[in-house]
Amino acid sequence: MNGLSTVLIVVGLFFLGGVISFVKQKMPKSLIVLLSTGAALCLAAGVLRLEV
Repeated sequence: MNGLSTVLIVVGLFFLGGVISFVKQKMPKSLIVLLSTGAALCLAAGVLRLEV
C-alpha cells in the first residue's frame, strides 16, 4: 500500500462521513449527490491504485 492510495482512501472515507452528516442536516440533494460522487471516485481510485 503506497502513500497516494492511502490518502485517496482516507479522503474518500472523509467525504463519505460528510455525506452522512449532510443527509442528517437535510442539506440540498444536489450537494449530497456531488459529495457522494467525489467520495466514490476517491475510494475507487484508492482501491485501484493498491499494489496487490
